[in-house]
Amino acid sequence: MRAPDPERDGWCLEDGEQYHRDAPNTFLIPELALRKILRPGDFAKLIFKIAVEGDEGAIFERMWVIIRERAPEGYIGMLDNEPDGIPENDRLWLGTELPFAYRHIIAVEHGKAQSRAEASAPVPIPWDRAN
Repeated sequence: MRAPDPERDGWCLEDGEQYHRDAPNTFLIPELALRKILRPGDFAKLIFKIAVEGDEGAIFERMWVIIRERAPEGYIGMLDNEPDGIPENDRLWLGTELPFAYRHIIAVEHGKAQSRAEASAPVPIPWDRAN
């Protein structure tokens, strides 16, 4: 399954493990063992790099994703936030399905009844799994 690509999708994910390596005393992430045992309905926080027009070129947003299923190197999730720094669009918005790896996870939270139900419901904006 392809990863999000800034050229194709207008956004991508930042490597949380690299952020931690660059600033181990100030940028803390959960242990890998914890990032590997998430279940459908649990939450993972990721750093999104989102392309924008103008001088900035990109903005970075930390947003929560609901785990929907396991993938070979991580998970398939569904965005549970609306990005603040961009206008609503059809590429990245609340309900967008996306794949991500363990290395992208910067925080975790246990799911609740509502998030477990959302994890099994039809996804509003499905990920193109064919390419």
